Amino acid sequence: MSKEERNLPSDSVTSSNGTAAASGAPARLVVVAEFEHQVTGVTVTPSNRIIVNFPRWSEDAPLSVAELRPDGSLRPFPNAEWNAWRNAKKDEMTPHDHWVCVQSVVADARGNVWVLDPAAPAQDRVVPGGPKLVKIDPQDRVLQTIAFDESIAPQGSYLNDVRFSADGQHAFLTESGARGALVVVDLASGKSRRVLDGHPSTQPEKDVQIQVEGKVLRRTDGRGVEFSADGIALSADGRWLYWQAIKGRTLYRVPTEALRDDSLPPEQLESQVEKVGENGPADGLWIDAADRMYVSAVQENAVKVREGQQLRMLVQDARLRWPDTFSQGPDGTMYVTASHIPDMNWFDAAKPLAVKTTLFRIEQ
Repeated sequence: MSKEERNLPSDSVTSSNGTAAASGAPARLVVVAEFEHQVTGVTVTPSNRIIVNFPRWSEDAPLSVAELRPDGSLRPFPNAEWNAWRNAKKDEMTPHDHWVCVQSVVADARGNVWVLDPAAPAQDRVVPGGPKLVKIDPQDRVLQTIAFDESIAPQGSYLNDVRFSADGQHAFLTESGARGALVVVDLASGKSRRVLDGHPSTQPEKDVQIQVEGKVLRRTDGRGVEFSADGIALSADGRWLYWQAIKGRTLYRVPTEALRDDSLPPEQLESQVEKVGENGPADGLWIDAADRMYVSAVQENAVKVREGQQLRMLVQDARLRWPDTFSQGPDGTMYVTASHIPDMNWFDAAKPLAVKTTLFRIEQ
């Protein structure tokens, strides 16, 4: 079956049963690539290169970060040596210059690709010396590595996603581990700070349980989904940072000016956190140039769009099995990964380690 044969009708927003869903602009999903391993992150550079990443969650994935070529093949990014880490050989390798367990890849406006490595295979123990944010230029040269020590990435942490200030001087990260937080990084000096550490806005909401197909999603040991601050987005003018927990329904924001001020006492920063509204449980967030927020609705196999206080369905489809990460191409095209988290053997021991996943583009 060709890619075009797998596409949905171009004149409808589709629901999981193939019927049209009430919405604004019509949209459809187009398969860009299918993977034999679990994809989470995607980014599209200003020159239209597509970079994807595969975290080591259930298996020792052969590639951590790769460029998706036009012919569908994957090229190790930035090279094979950075992708040479294997969990079984961790005592023989240096974690500071290898991908240990990459969660996110994000291109900046200058064409650099930033790779965020929480270095916690299976979201378990953090490999000492492994957590890092790495800058790679358009010629695939590693220009900068910002290492995170235990004050930023302690045991139990999981650095999740990243956005960059409009002036390119700061990075803002979510930390979705046992004690959620945001991390602010001065990119020139590499100095990093955990902020809103343990604050209610960065924590799971106790009365929320993630459900898939009407049933609470639980690991084989009975634990539910407990991800803290995860999805993150910057307003189009760069003045506001937005985030939310996956195990949560509430969207929060804070002025980026307050985040950049390292002299601001914690209580004053906390006083500037605002509740924006409710998205429901969501993973990835993205804000486009028109200040529309794209929301990955993980319980509904869907992507929604928030405009002000209005939240509408953009596309809903069974193939969007846990929509995860968004990126936007230079022509405005939106991309989204489906990471199939409910299909992991974390939740059903009878399922294989390798999880087949998909990258889509959204035509609207």
